[in-house]
Amino acid sequence: MNAIIVEDEQLAREELAYLIQTYSSIKVTNCFEDGLDVLKFLQDHETDAIFLDINIPSLDGMLLAGNISKFKRKPYIIFTTAYKEHAAKAFELEAFDYILKPYDEARIAPMLTKLEAVFKRDHFPNDKRSGAGNAAMRTPVRINLRQDERIIVKEVNAIYYAEASEKVTLVYTNDAHYTMPMSLSEFQQMVPDPLFFRCHRSYLVNLSKIREIVPWFNQTYLVRLNDLNAELPVSRSKVKAFRERMHLNQ
Repeated sequence: MNAIIVEDEQLAREELAYLIQTYSSIKVTNCFEDGLDVLKFLQDHETDAIFLDINIPSLDGMLLAGNISKFKRKPYIIFTTAYKEHAAKAFELEAFDYILKPYDEARIAPMLTKLEAVFKRDHFPNDKRSGAGNAAMRTPVRINLRQDERIIVKEVNAIYYAEASEKVTLVYTNDAHYTMPMSLSEFQQMVPDPLFFRCHRSYLVNLSKIREIVPWFNQTYLVRLNDLNAELPVSRSKVKAFRERMHLNQ
């Protein structure tokens, strides 16, 4: 996935490039200071995402985004600005996100992970992330998890389960839990399908961590996990798919 940065302040431009490099596999191919230069560049080149400041010379970020919104192939636009008042207009232009300066790593890291996941979903809808299911489950995938003000980088297989909690998602490993500022559905897009299963509207479970499957009422199940005391329900609407994934007798 490629991106460009549009920012006329050198320090802010360098900091953003560093954060993108640190917390994602997105490749920054070009940096610009002037809105007209960006528009000229996009006439002959495509990019997957644009990190766009609003107060830039020649053509401000809002006008530039308005022009880009008319493109046949629209890049994801992430506004980066010190001003809150443009947020409503930004989302009218279908911006992917709106990031305030000074940059907050705890805000940017999960946004980058989500951006990559959405890009894969939109551009490779039939890609099961490495092809064969078992091979994909063995592929190490790293993910950025939020704990207080820190970003903890973990292998995705270290996650046992995730739980919806109002407007955030709680993510559990064998020794800690993390709070992700997104819905459970958004978090599900960030992890590989062969490894994780949405067993209930409020729970996403790592299938490789299940140690016991217990019959429950109405022909549903409870699942118990290695190393943890948690019991997760398999809802009635998910039972058939769960049996298929776990190769249970019908």
